[in-house]
Amino acid sequence: MNESKETRKRGKGGRPPKNDPAGNCVMVRFSDAQYAEFLTMYEQSGVRSKACFILARIFGETFRVIKTDSAALNFVMKLSALYGQIRSVGVNYNQVVKHLHTTFGEKKALAMLYKLEQETIELSKIGREVLQLCEQFKKDCLAE
Repeated sequence: MNESKETRKRGKGGRPPKNDPAGNCVMVRFSDAQYAEFLTMYEQSGVRSKACFILARIFGETFRVIKTDSAALNFVMKLSALYGQIRSVGVNYNQVVKHLHTTFGEKKALAMLYKLEQETIELSKIGREVLQLCEQFKKDCLAE
């Protein structure tokens, strides 16, 4: 019973204070043309905030500029989706072949496998075309 009457010691709570808090503020006004140029430089820098970008520019800290090509990014995303679809076709292919052998007779299974083989040849031709397009894309867009 005596334990419940005693007060518990609690911590202060919250975030610990910084050693050197940044409390000084400087205001800058840009013209429309200057602000557009500033935003372009900020977006190219990839820095998380405009304040960090301005501090880095003023004090000469180095940062790298990351440029992403939206066409290349879109191409890679669609190519990844296509690769996933090709993998699912491969899984379905295996299931169909197994089902043909277990369900149908030997002659009917061989006839259906012949048709499946023709479609597979067509799919491999399309795959080669995709690879050629990838190589052409590498030469044209990524060589810059």
